[in-house]
Amino acid sequence: MDVLMGEDELRQQLMLKSEEYRRLAAEHKSYAEELDKLSARHHLTEDERLQEIMLKKKKLVLKDQMYSLVQKYRREIQHGS
Repeated sequence: MDVLMGEDELRQQLMLKSEEYRRLAAEHKSYAEELDKLSARHHLTEDERLQEIMLKKKKLVLKDQMYSLVQKYRREIQHGS
């Protein structure tokens, strides 16, 4: 495998090979869809604003976890594991 594989290629490989990465990606997509629904509203209630903040935080945590998996996978490829 090419050790100079790009970020997108690594993510695609992980989508094929890693159940954990697929789960995180699906959850991230779900939160993004919920945020899209909220942002389509002209006015948010206080509860909806709090929900929006929580969704953004959860989405960011997932993004960080996905990034960590990509970096781990990159190291494994580079070291031939």
